[in-house]
Amino acid sequence: MATVVLGAQWGDEGKGKLVADILCEKAQLCCRAQGGNNAGIPHVANGITYDFHILPSGLVNPSCQNLVGSGCVVHVPSFFKELEALKEKGLDTTGRIYISDRAHVVFDLHQLVDGLEEVELGQGFIGTTKKGIGPTYSTKMTRSGVRMADLFDQKGFETKLRRLADGFKKRFGDLLQYDVEDEIARYREYVPKLQDYVIDQVPLVKSAKESKAMILVEGANAIMLDIDAGSYPFVTSSNTGLGGVLTGLTLGWRNIREVIGVVKAYTTRVGSGPFPTEQLNEVGEKLQSIGREFGVTTGRKRRCGWLDLVVIKYSHECNDYTALNLTKLDILDEFEEIKVATQYSYNGEPLESFPANLDILGNVDITYETFPGWQKPTTGAKAFYDLPLNARKYIEFIEKFVGVKIKYIGTGPGRESMIARP
Repeated sequence: MATVVLGAQWGDEGKGKLVADILCEKAQLCCRAQGGNNAGIPHVANGITYDFHILPSGLVNPSCQNLVGSGCVVHVPSFFKELEALKEKGLDTTGRIYISDRAHVVFDLHQLVDGLEEVELGQGFIGTTKKGIGPTYSTKMTRSGVRMADLFDQKGFETKLRRLADGFKKRFGDLLQYDVEDEIARYREYVPKLQDYVIDQVPLVKSAKESKAMILVEGANAIMLDIDAGSYPFVTSSNTGLGGVLTGLTLGWRNIREVIGVVKAYTTRVGSGPFPTEQLNEVGEKLQSIGREFGVTTGRKRRCGWLDLVVIKYSHECNDYTALNLTKLDILDEFEEIKVATQYSYNGEPLESFPANLDILGNVDITYETFPGWQKPTTGAKAFYDLPLNARKYIEFIEKFVGVKIKYIGTGPGRESMIARP
């Protein structure tokens, strides 16, 4: 049976800690269902820090097989570079990492186009990582993309890439500084190396299901960056919620046992777009500083604000969580008071849910619930009742408001700083 771990906000909630430190130990197959190397998950094991981008975190478990599913997009040079970085740190991945032959290929061409498209948008830029993810999903949807399986048909692949490059050159002209023959030459070297990694994912997943193996699905990004459910157009280019799991893996809904939403104890986001609870003041600076809010993939400073339960409740409606993991509770330890958004209003009228219209979202009035801080360290707490009383009240309010039990509570960066509740 499968456990699915999904981001419940705008990403960077700390999913990797639950996945790599807690759940991977028992997982026999760890899968990525969507996204590319535009997300970063740091993991510390035995004093060594590993950074995962396209690779599943299950690689930290020597007995766990790992799959980059068909809903993902893969930049092949980055894939090999990431594998090499893990090898240099002593992590043996031999025979434990596979890529679906239906996953689409991110070319250097896509990355160049990503940057040019951001320039085209001017002041309305999305704030992408410029990793080529959006353009790759675009060519996937226009049925002009290249899948991993296509790479092994050299003549057909080269024809497709030349056609793709020709189309983008017609659009961008001399702005596109790209040599298609150079990239084709590099892939003549990559393709033989890919032989050991590219597979049909269906038999692998089927075997895991039939043997009742513990399957772990590691979500990338988060629901508010979902192409359909998120704060469009300031989103990523894939379905980052439960829907993306079902389309990006041949898993089937009957095999999902648990869907865990990961919620940071406050809110952050990277990139552009409305952010209702953002604190452009000392509070935001304090959250950013104490929380060390910098992107793993880009190094960009994250925007910070109070916890937004309108977002979390909407997130639950989209993903139907069976449990929550509240992370980075310890970052709030020094605050005298803590606020939580509980209601949006527009023109004096309460809104029933998270609005799709960004003009409305950017001008909502927010109702906050204010809590007294606990001003005591939570790091080191081993059980729920080891936490300060006000911290427990904060957690219980979140549970009651959202209607989902908080099963895991993160109280520090170390793997031991996670309270698991029955």
